[in-house]
Amino acid sequence: MVILTPSYLAPVSYYRQLNNSPVTVEACCNYQKQSYRNRCKIATEAGVMTLSIPIDKPSGKVLTRDVRISSHDNWQHLHWTAIYSAYHSSPYFEYYCDDLRPFYEPNRYKYLYDFNIELQNTICSLLNITPKIEYSKEYIQPQAGDTDLREIIHPKQPIFEQEKLLPYYQVFSKRHGFIPDLSIIDLLFNMGTESIFLLLPTPKEI
Repeated sequence: MVILTPSYLAPVSYYRQLNNSPVTVEACCNYQKQSYRNRCKIATEAGVMTLSIPIDKPSGKVLTRDVRISSHDNWQHLHWTAIYSAYHSSPYFEYYCDDLRPFYEPNRYKYLYDFNIELQNTICSLLNITPKIEYSKEYIQPQAGDTDLREIIHPKQPIFEQEKLLPYYQVFSKRHGFIPDLSIIDLLFNMGTESIFLLLPTPKEI
């Protein structure tokens, strides 16, 4: 079993895990700031941009599933504007934008966990993958044979599975070169239905 945290438009390496392994998504760990729980990375004309969802700052420790999205910032508009600017000229933006745009309506979601899970389900549907996912009802203590990636797939950690992430077309590759392990929407908007081939195990994994 692979253990992951709920993440906002998680990187490609995260979705490779979803596609290739039984997964449990951890809902009962303490919320960790500056993680993929509330942020993602996209490629823009100026380089990599981090998009962060503002949260209501908890007093003391709070479980990931209980974190509330802040209603005081216009983040939905800012995020969608950044996504549109970065990807409107990509080959498949027009095919998928209508499926993702509703997630950026103001105040549609109260809890970050609910937002992330519903957005993840939509992304999986667009990728045409049907991952085997369970959602924890208590904190997970890893067992022998488990792969705990809760602190491994993280913005401040080296790119997980970097050697296995094959390059693909990116809008700004002539300016910046290939940038690995960006948000899954970078792969989706640039590769469309061929995205699935980048999520399959490489021969040495089979």
